[in-house]
Parts: sequence; structure tokens; C-alpha cells
Amino acid sequence: MDIVDRFIKYARIDTQSDENSTQTPSTQKQFNLAKEVEKEAVEMGLSDVSLDNNCYLMATLPANTRKDTPVIGFIAHFDTSPDMSGENVNPRVIKNYDGNDIVLNEAKNVIMSPADFPELLRHTGEDIIVTDGTTLLGADDKAGIAAIMTAMQYLLDHPEIEHGKIRIGFTPDEEIGRGADKFDVAKFGAQWAYTMDGSELGELEYENFNAASAKIEIQGRNVHPGYAKNKMINALHLANELIALLPGEERPETTEGYEGFFHLISQNGTVDEAKLSLIIRDHDRTRFEERKALMVKSVDFLNQKYGNRLKLELTDQYYNMREKVEPVQHVIDYASRAMEEIGVKPHIRPIRGGTDGARLSFMGLPCPNIFAGGMNFHGRYEFLPVPSLKKASEVIVKIAELVAKGADAPEE
Repeated sequence: MDIVDRFIKYARIDTQSDENSTQTPSTQKQFNLAKEVEKEAVEMGLSDVSLDNNCYLMATLPANTRKDTPVIGFIAHFDTSPDMSGENVNPRVIKNYDGNDIVLNEAKNVIMSPADFPELLRHTGEDIIVTDGTTLLGADDKAGIAAIMTAMQYLLDHPEIEHGKIRIGFTPDEEIGRGADKFDVAKFGAQWAYTMDGSELGELEYENFNAASAKIEIQGRNVHPGYAKNKMINALHLANELIALLPGEERPETTEGYEGFFHLISQNGTVDEAKLSLIIRDHDRTRFEERKALMVKSVDFLNQKYGNRLKLELTDQYYNMREKVEPVQHVIDYASRAMEEIGVKPHIRPIRGGTDGARLSFMGLPCPNIFAGGMNFHGRYEFLPVPSLKKASEVIVKIAELVAKGADAPEE
């Protein structure tokens, strides 16, 4: 199957996850894509194909060499973000993009312009896949799935390319931070792996944020406003006072690169009670702990001031994979070398977010992240340059080839 046709088929299947669900997968509709990919894996001749009750799919491409070659893996996720609808996705291929505005939806006046998204101009002359302006596209991470499955088919069709045993794995619920929750690392059985979950051509990432969530419940005291002096405690004002205690210049919209932040996700309530949800991010582990300590200190300060009216739930989500990947530098070297050999310049940079690979690295499976090609994830302006998608699949094939050859392997 052509990689574009494969991606479009996947994109049309609604797999949006649900952060309010306590089940795994969080939405049963993720099985619709999982079963389709399972069917493809069986039909193309992969072995050990297994789809478990939690929607984790694994399969094996057996080695075709007698060399003692490491078992490596490639991983992507089924779900799409809860940030925007993934139902009735209607992808459209724009041939030979000319660099002008793209009318995604004429009736709704949804236009994607290089004036707003200058990265479009880097793909002038290329075929690109866009939305119809009413949903996200789902390149995060159906492009990754398409790249992996196409690479497996290519290796099966070209037995002259020597490779060791390759494991592939697909997870649910990555977008809500649970993709690695029930991933069986021992069953997967790889020495290292790569998540195909990055964005633009050439991205290679092995550093990510340390991450925590902060949920605060505030109990106010409501009194008739005409008689409220020295009695009322407005929970909404306490919420605003808490936010004001955090550094206003350290937010997602004012930071980049290695700079961390506090991000207010939601705030709602009444005079009587309010709830806030924030995320805390930093690449540096020490600074990350300092940020969490500031949150605790701020809540304690307001509790002393107003009489224990704030309740904080602070939860670590994942950590920077760098400390687990850096000691096995050859894992990065293989990916970098593979990109160079297929004519892609590696762009090594930190992830301002996280992937399944971050948690898997701490579960014993070093797992840096490689581009899958999509851009502007999680919204109606998402797009996927076709050449980037094809290169993602080529990188997988080349990594498998280099590992079998032992290129750039560390000395024993």
C-alpha cells in the first residue's frame, strides 16, 4: 500500500483519547485503528502479532541475517489529541504546493496562510496533506504508524537488505500521558527503540521536559455581598492570587528552547469554591524540583493567610529521558547516521513536551524520538508534507540496515 493512502486510511478512523476516562484505552474507538493495523501486520507476514485487551499492539519482523544483531524497536501511538475533534477527518492532498494561502474550508472561511504559518514555505513545490478545516489531521501520530508499517513492508519486499530482529509497537492514550502505563517492556524485548512521533523533517530528540501536574481545590466562604465585609472569602480571587505568586514571564507563550514554565490549563468555579489545573515543566531536574517547591510554598502561604482553604495535589508525570539515553550514545548515532545517508540533515533539539519514549526510557527501554513529518499538531491547521512522511519511513529502513552492519556501534 502506498504510504499516502495508508496514512489517509488511518486518519479517517476516529481515535481521540479522553483524559476524563479511567479505562485503558480511554476510548474504545482506538481499537478500530488497532484492529486495522493488526490485520495489515498479519497480511504482510509479520510474526508474533498480538493485540491485548488494553489496545497495545506488538509484532515482529524476523531477522534475515545470521549476524548477532541487537533487537531494536519502533513505536507510535494510535490516539489523537482531545484538543480538537478527530471525528469525520477528511484529509486532502494538495499537489505541488505553490506557497500561497490554502483555503481549508470556504464555507467557514478557514484559511491557512504562510503569513501565520511561515513553515509552509519550506515545503513549496511539495505535495502536502491538509484538513478540511473542521478537525485535526491526526499526523500525530498516524504518520508514525504509517511510516513504520510502510518500512516493514519495504523490508519484507527487499530481502537483500540485511537486518536483525525488529519489534514494532503501537500504544493507546499517549496524548493524555498514559501511553506507557501498560506497555510490557519485557514482552517487547528490544534493546532500544525509537518513537516515530516527532514533527518536522530531520528532528531527532532525546531530551524532554521533566513534567508534573498541579491540581488545586479552593474552598471559599460565600456571604451576601451586602454584608460581606470581613466575612466573605472569594475562592476565585484566591485562585487569581495564587497565579499571581508564580512568575508571569515563565509561561508557554513567553518561553522557548530549554526554558521551563508554569502553564494554567483550566480555572473554574464560584465564590464558594474553585478549581485550578496547571502543568509544570523544566528540562533541568534541579530547576524542576524548584518549580514544584515554589508551587507548594505558594499554596502554603495562602493557606496561612486564609486559614487552610487550598488543597494541592502535585503529581510527577515523566522525567527527562536524557539521563537514560545519553549513556547509550550509539542509539542516537545510528539515527543520525541513517538520516545523513538518506539525505536528511539531523536536527537534534530538546522536546518541549514528552513522548511515550520518555517514560519507556525510565522503564529500561532507551527510546529517543524521530520525526514523522507532521506540523501544527492538535488543530485544524495541521498539515503533513508527503516527502517528509516518506523520509520518515526511509529512516526506519536505514537504521535497521546500519544496525545489522554494525555501523557506529560502540566498541566492546
